[in-house]
Amino acid sequence: MHAGTDQTAAIAVNHLWKIIENPPARVEILRDITFSVPQGQFLAIMGASGSGKSTLLGLLAGLDTVTSGSVVLDGIDITNLAENELARIRGRKVGFVFQSYQLVPTLTAEENILLPAELSGFNGQPRQRARQLLERVGLSNRASHYPVQLSGGEQQRVALARAFITRPPILMADEPTGNLDSVNGQHVLDLLLQLNREERTTLILVTHDRRLAEYADRIVTLRDGQVLTDELTSSEVVS
Repeated sequence: MHAGTDQTAAIAVNHLWKIIENPPARVEILRDITFSVPQGQFLAIMGASGSGKSTLLGLLAGLDTVTSGSVVLDGIDITNLAENELARIRGRKVGFVFQSYQLVPTLTAEENILLPAELSGFNGQPRQRARQLLERVGLSNRASHYPVQLSGGEQQRVALARAFITRPPILMADEPTGNLDSVNGQHVLDLLLQLNREERTTLILVTHDRRLAEYADRIVTLRDGQVLTDELTSSEVVS
């Protein structure tokens, strides 16, 4: 079990609660969750529909606000930050991959990838970086194509390149293969694994697929908003 928190970890959550109050109803989505994610670890968060796993990922990324408890992201307590400060930290610290791709339909593949760099004021050569990432995900010949001209697998690879253009230390993915066939799903998973292993990027993956989760170093399973199990997998390599 990994119940404690380490404030030097990539992510540390302490006694995290998420409650929706709509009197007379009260829904406890997440209940008293505490764990840490060491830098460079690949963590899979599993659970049935309604277990709270996507809500938890949104809280870890600062996309939603906690009811009580704390979230420390790469050494910064983001729990009570103003939205503009949260946005700045997300831009530097977190890349996010959604199940539904979330590409801007009026932008080309290359322009979609460039977007986070432009919004965060990324130092360096973002256009060159975008083209390198397009090559890495096997889409160099699709740079000028719009999302509607790309397959689902291609769109998700563009979304992955977009998430990584600013070299964030933490990459989060919410069911990134959920809308893909097995071949494209495996391709996206392989790319995520490359980023985790070669770049030492901390990877947090939400999935309902046990086969997918087995690629992770560690699996946290939620049930009814609580941590049911927290276990290392056989794939974990101690460096």
